[in-house]
Amino acid sequence: MRCRRCGDKAEIYLKRHNAAFCSDCFQVYYSEQVRRNIRREKMFGPKDRVLVVVSGGKDSMALWHILLKEGYDVTAMYINLGIGDYSERSQEVVERFSEEHEAPLIVKNIEKEYGLNIPWLAREIRRSTCSLCGTIKRYLFNKVALDEGFDVVATGHNLDDEAATLLGNVLSWQEGYLARQSPVLPSTHPKLVKKVKPLFTLTERENLAYVLFNGISFIHEECPHALGASSILYKEVLNKLEEASPGTKQRFLTNFLKKGRKNFEACSETPDLRECSICGQVTTAEVCSFCRLRQMAEKKKMKADSQPQKDENLEQ
Repeated sequence: MRCRRCGDKAEIYLKRHNAAFCSDCFQVYYSEQVRRNIRREKMFGPKDRVLVVVSGGKDSMALWHILLKEGYDVTAMYINLGIGDYSERSQEVVERFSEEHEAPLIVKNIEKEYGLNIPWLAREIRRSTCSLCGTIKRYLFNKVALDEGFDVVATGHNLDDEAATLLGNVLSWQEGYLARQSPVLPSTHPKLVKKVKPLFTLTERENLAYVLFNGISFIHEECPHALGASSILYKEVLNKLEEASPGTKQRFLTNFLKKGRKNFEACSETPDLRECSICGQVTTAEVCSFCRLRQMAEKKKMKADSQPQKDENLEQ
């Protein structure tokens, strides 16, 4: 099989485009996709300061690399969620990349800074791990971006992620989420930083090819707490549809963004935003989700600390 652009031996075949590419030409295709997404969706410009969310996985590492390559003013941010060896190895990956490319990196450790970690929270608070993780990440990404003067937060969400999210929201008819699903989430409050997804038209496989062709290290395994997540099932279903009809994921997402989303926007209510009475970050309630989470964790810890004393009193 020959490369569609130059005629040399192809190294990857993209079934949905019916196109094969050599390594060099694939990277041209990849760069063009990212440039087009940023330009068409008006994500950010060359003078904007971009905070890139990195996890150590292939998607976020690909995003970090391509934005640096394109010359944007990029700083990456990694949050150590205290998920044992997985978090430590992920941090090592992003720190090594930062050193090798002389790229700015901000690291936050929730256990050191807030006395929290995901395994303990999932066990004690009894909320889904993904929900807890999302609450913490969204809070810290926005807080750091705001505190450090960034113009936009960029995440490595890919086509598979976005199509799976859309399928889940359609199946449960989440009108509010459907109204907000977009590659660009504009700022709706002075304390909310704009969020963008420059890789939303690129698949997991294409991101994997990009990091492999560029020799970029990444953590291969999924988060150990992701097992059983509904998004995995939705991706499996979409993969079967994609195999039978190449381009299904792209058509599903693109047609929704072009034709369907506006219908949900029209009936969606704009939330009443205010500042959290504890931390000052934006929320729809008196106290934001992150501060409520910290309050619940503190109560659990106080109860646990007092338990041995209670046992001693009973024994006396």
